[in-house]
Order: sequence, then structure tokens, then C-alpha cells
Amino acid sequence: MTNSLRPHGYQRTPLPQEAAPTPPSPRADEPGQQATTPPAASPAGQKPKQRDAFFDNAKYLAIVLVAMAHSWEPLTDTSRTAEALYMVVYTFHMPAFIVISGYFSRSFDMRPDRLKRLITGIAVPYVIFEVAYTLFKRWADDDPTYDFSLLDPWYLTWFLVSLFVWRLTTPIWKLVRWPLPLALAVATLAAVSPDIGDDLDMQRLLQFLPFFILGLCMKPEHFQMIRRRSVRIASVPIFACALVFAYWAAPRMSSAWFYHRDSVQELGAPPWTGPVMTLALFGCSVVLVSCFFAWVPRRHMWFTVLGAGTLYGYLLHGFLAKGSRFWGWFDEYEWLHKPLGEIAVTIIAASVVTVLCTPPVQRAFRFAMEPKMAWAFRKDPAEQARSRTTTAG
Repeated sequence: MTNSLRPHGYQRTPLPQEAAPTPPSPRADEPGQQATTPPAASPAGQKPKQRDAFFDNAKYLAIVLVAMAHSWEPLTDTSRTAEALYMVVYTFHMPAFIVISGYFSRSFDMRPDRLKRLITGIAVPYVIFEVAYTLFKRWADDDPTYDFSLLDPWYLTWFLVSLFVWRLTTPIWKLVRWPLPLALAVATLAAVSPDIGDDLDMQRLLQFLPFFILGLCMKPEHFQMIRRRSVRIASVPIFACALVFAYWAAPRMSSAWFYHRDSVQELGAPPWTGPVMTLALFGCSVVLVSCFFAWVPRRHMWFTVLGAGTLYGYLLHGFLAKGSRFWGWFDEYEWLHKPLGEIAVTIIAASVVTVLCTPPVQRAFRFAMEPKMAWAFRKDPAEQARSRTTTAG
């Protein structure tokens, strides 16, 4: 059965996989987070703005799909069904996260407080987990010479690097007249550029860029359109067709196409397929992302609170996902490749990532995910003035 061209989860040679999510707590204007108004800044008598349950639900469900897909990856060589499910989920789970990130980046500018959040909520966790993953690989994979490199993201950390760059360039994308066609052109050029280099996992950064720009261009009414009853009904046969097509394509097509981490030449395809596959995969992803959003609950659910902790689940579950491969669990236990074993693996993956998104885990790892780092920044005069005004009031 055809799978990815390189070992899953490593650098481009060997390569990683993606997955993941958005910065943690409800900070205003952070990617993937519903903006909130701090209580101190709220006008007298008004309640702080609440998080939108729809987006928290979407992020939680997407991170569960991320973990499930990672658990299926070792099964895809022996199970055509697992490969088909894997391909379908990979078509939309990361694009969904990235669209949400772009949507909540619409108000991003170079204001000092937002730049601080960009550093503490994305850049610092990247550095911490890049180091942590490298140490883990050295120990768990018995590879003590594996190099530290902040320029070559390992496994899941590619998303943080990309998110940092996408957000930092948001003012530029808001300035140009046709941002989405331009982003698609950039992604196409990246797809036919095998010499683009591995620094910052640039292929993924550029090939996933259109989804961030799509979210940046979206408005609340677009999400209202997606959540109409007619879209929910239509999504059922659409997903069914996607699964049937994926089952047919599983032995014929490499799943590496859905990682967006290689050029078409590296995937063994001629250059002319770059524009075709870029547009085709973008179209398929947008359709399935829309179907996914159509079925996300709008009301507050038992798991809504976990939507604020998707970055925790995303980064922390990577240790278990990689450890299971380093320690040979899927090779040692043959029953995992049976239907009941595949179901058990799926349930375990969903349960583990759910636990990792819970508030107790968030509190335990907040020092790494959301460090305050007040000591590292100069006092902003505007913030000081606002603080004095609030205190006086």
C-alpha cells in the first residue's frame, strides 16, 4: 500500500507530520482564540465578552481528529480502511485549525501588547518544545547525537513557526487587493520549488498559507452560511463520497500529498502537477472544512471548555505519539492491527488528547505555553496610561 515517501514524523528527510492547534487561553486577538475583553477594561455594568462556544467546540473536535489520525498512521501500511480515513481527515483537520487562526487574526497589528502575546504565546513555546522534543528524541530513540536546531522544526513545532510568520505578515495581507489568489500563487510556486530549503519548514509554511488567508478574509456571516441546515444535510453524502474516493485512492496515491511539506518533484511528480494539485487539494480541503464546521455544535457542550487548551493537547500528545513509534508498540503488539485493535487505538488517542486539554493540565504547563515574562519587556507608555486611568476609575 502506498504511503508517504519518507518516514512519518521526521524532518523533510526523514519527515514530520503535522497536526495541531492554536494558542491556549482566551487572550484577545490570538490565533484560534475567541477575543475577550478583560474585566478591568469593561464599561461599568457590562459583562466581559464571552468566548464563542462554536469555535471552542471546533478546535476541540479538530484536535481529537489530529490525535486520532496520528494513531492511525502506523496502521496505514496494513489497513486500507485506516489509510482511507487517514487521508480524509488529513484533508481538513489542519486546514480547519488554520482557517480559525486566520479568522481571529483579522485585528492583528503591530501594537506592542499584541506583539508581546505573539512572542509569549507562540515564539517562546516553539523554542521550549523544539528543545524538549529534541531531548526526547535523543533519549527515546537512542539518538544522542541528534542536533538542536531552531531553524528546522521537528514534528509538531512546524505549526508554531508558520503561525508566527503568518500572523506577523497579517498587516501586509490585509493591505493587498486580492490576498487569496496571491496566497494560492505563492503556494503553487512553493510546490514546484524543490530547492526552497528546509529552514522553518518553509514548504508547509507557504503551502498552508492560503488557508490562513482564507480565514483572514472570512466574516461572521460566512460561518452562519456554513452552519445552515442545508449544508449539514449536504455534508453527509459529501463525506461519504470522500471516504469512497479515499478508499479507492489509498493504494494508488501517496498520503504525503496531504502533508504539504514537499515539492511535487520530491513526490515524484512532474512540475505541471504543481498548480493542478495545489488548486485541487485546496478545493477539496475547503469543501471538507465547510462540512466539518457545519456539524460543529453551536451551543455550550461538556467539551467546550477544552477548546481553550488545544495547544496543550497538540504539543503534549506528540511525546506519546512519537514514543509509541520509538518504543515499537505497533510492531510488538500485533492485535493493534486488527479491527478491534484499531478501534481501541482510536479511543485511546481521543481520550489522551482530551485529558491533555483539561484545565489542570493547562495550569501545570502554563509556564511553558503562556509565560507572562513581564521582566523581558519594556513598559509601554500607552499601557501604563490605560492602567492609571482604569485604577483611577
